[in-house]
Amino acid sequence: MLCESDDILRAEMKKFFLVFSWLLLSTSLVLLGSSAYSFYFIAKDNSLSKFDLSTLPKIQSKEEAKDSAQLVTTVIESEDARDQIIAKFLQRYNSPMQPYDFYGKKIVEIADRYEIDFRLLPAIAMQESNLCKTVNPGAPHNCLGFGIHKSGTLDFDSYEDGFERAGRELKAYYIDKGLVTVEQIESKYTPSSNGSWANSVNQWMAEMRYNDRQLGKENKGNASVVEFAK
Repeated sequence: MLCESDDILRAEMKKFFLVFSWLLLSTSLVLLGSSAYSFYFIAKDNSLSKFDLSTLPKIQSKEEAKDSAQLVTTVIESEDARDQIIAKFLQRYNSPMQPYDFYGKKIVEIADRYEIDFRLLPAIAMQESNLCKTVNPGAPHNCLGFGIHKSGTLDFDSYEDGFERAGRELKAYYIDKGLVTVEQIESKYTPSSNGSWANSVNQWMAEMRYNDRQLGKENKGNASVVEFAK
C-alpha cells in the first residue's frame, strides 16, 4: 500500500514539475519577446532622432539633372587645356591657321601677355572672318576685322602678328578704359552693329568655355573679356 502511494506521489510531482516548467518557459518567452520588441523601437527612434532629414539632397527632376550637367565646364584655367581648346576650335571649323596646336599656344601666349580672356581673340576672328577663311584678299592675315578704313584694310605679316596687334589694342583702348564685356567692346569695336556682333562673339566664347558647340548656343551670355585672364 505504501509503495502504491509513493508511485502516485511521484506521478503527481512529475506532473506538477512539467506544468511549472511549461509556465516558466512560456513566461520567459513572453518577456524575451517583449524586451526585443521594445529594444527595436527604442533603437529605431534613437537613430531617427539623430538623422536630420533636412540635410538629405533633394531628388532632382530629369530637367534639373540635365541643367546641372550642362553647367559643368571644362577646366580651362589650366594652360594645357586652354591651348587645346583653341586648337580644337580651329580644327572644328577647318581654319587655315595650321598647325592648330601651334596657333592654340600662340593665341594663349598673346592673351596672357595682355591679360585678356584667351577665348576673346579667336571668338572675334570667328565672327569677323570665319577663323581667317573669309578675309580681304589684300589683307590675308587680318582675321579680326581690325583696322578697316575707307582708305583700305590694315594687313600683317602673319596671323600671329594680327592677333598680337589686336590683343595689344584691345587691352589699351578697350579693357583699360573699362570696356570689359563683349557688349561693351561691341559699342566701340563695331558701333553700327545692332547687337548681333556681340551675340555671335558671346556664343563662340561660350562654345570654347564648354568645349562643345551645342552647349555654347544654350549657355551664352554677356561674357566678361577678363574672366579667364592670367
